[in-house]
Amino acid sequence: MLNKVRQFIELHHLLDVSQKYLVALSGGADSVCLLLMLKELGYKVEAVHCNFNLRGEESYRDEAFVKQLCSTQHIELHLIHFDTRTYASLHKVSIEMAARELRYNYFEQLRKDLGCAGICVAHHEDDTVETVLMNLLRGTGLRGLTGIKPCNGYILRPLLCISRCDIESWLKSKGQAYVTDSTNLEADVMRNKLRLQVIPLLNQVSPSARTNILKTARYMTEATSVYDKSMADALARLLKNDAISIEQLLQEPSVECILYEWLGGKGFSSQTIENISDSLNQLQAGREWTSATHQLTVHRGQLVLEPLHAGLPSLRIPETGVYHYNGTEKYRIKKEEGKQIVLDCQSACLDAEKLHFPLTIRPVLNGDRFQPFGMKGTRLVSDFLTDVHLSIFDKRRTLVICDANGEIVWLVGHRPDHRFCVTDSTKNTIIISREKLK
Repeated sequence: MLNKVRQFIELHHLLDVSQKYLVALSGGADSVCLLLMLKELGYKVEAVHCNFNLRGEESYRDEAFVKQLCSTQHIELHLIHFDTRTYASLHKVSIEMAARELRYNYFEQLRKDLGCAGICVAHHEDDTVETVLMNLLRGTGLRGLTGIKPCNGYILRPLLCISRCDIESWLKSKGQAYVTDSTNLEADVMRNKLRLQVIPLLNQVSPSARTNILKTARYMTEATSVYDKSMADALARLLKNDAISIEQLLQEPSVECILYEWLGGKGFSSQTIENISDSLNQLQAGREWTSATHQLTVHRGQLVLEPLHAGLPSLRIPETGVYHYNGTEKYRIKKEEGKQIVLDCQSACLDAEKLHFPLTIRPVLNGDRFQPFGMKGTRLVSDFLTDVHLSIFDKRRTLVICDANGEIVWLVGHRPDHRFCVTDSTKNTIIISREKLK
């Protein structure tokens, strides 16, 4: 048993004998086995026990047991009490989730404080079987069928190579006692139902069920490596400036997988991604989808992704000078004698006598109209921006500058209003220049 665990640790490069590690110690068979095995293998360990105050006297029984165990083994113990029910109520999460958040937040803070290289937890093969079945029932996809990973950041799992039966046999051979959490014997939550009811039934149907589920998890881990490489290559080939050509995407063997890898981590649900994939060759320009953090739209034959931005502010400009807008742009407004012309789309030259301060910089609003320079009659700003092929995101970022009467004098970066432009009779020119801040 010790050799099997040692080889597993070496295979996955989990532990270093020169470093110190925390061991999550509940007092149950799994964590007691983990603590004693790591000590026997020569690793420097300290134990950490959380009392969640959820099981009355049983919680204090477990606490007393781990204190005695660590004292006997001469292992440093770190102990903390949590008011788990209050935490769950305040954060509106389940008791199970509250205990998990409290536990792992404390583990990580303690790891940093003590300078430990990692936090060892006692998941084993049976936990992998349960996790695979849970993920299968939840429909979590390919990665969910890989089970539990030996290492996840600073969380280390040295016992994933052995079973619960192996653990109990090893403890029995050592004459080592442990405690049993009575809530694990109740078929109330999904994991307990799988452990107590479903997996025993599967073993009756097929005695090799457990072994074959573990094999499948290993196969899925290998398959995921191939899948991840394929998806990374596809996205590197297709993705340009957060946009993907729909025509090119449709030539790929799995449109939905590529979309999921691109959009899944941006808050878009599996159902939304499936709907986009199914209707990809029928999508109309301007169609958009929004997640909690990002927005996706169809523009000029592409799917374009962009983070959600807060609404742009307005800025009042009382007189000539230099003004910073929204931390991203700088506007310089100056007055020059006579007629001045600056041939730059980031500048506007306006007749000072026609322009009335204060000016206002603001985002485009529905119904905004102006008379583009060189044209007769007014146009909707939205129509003008459509004609110059701006995406919906670029339209939302477009700004206008208005005069004291609310008239648009410049569609920033595009066209000044014809009515305010300089003419041969202009005596003084107001030059407004925009500069992007780095």
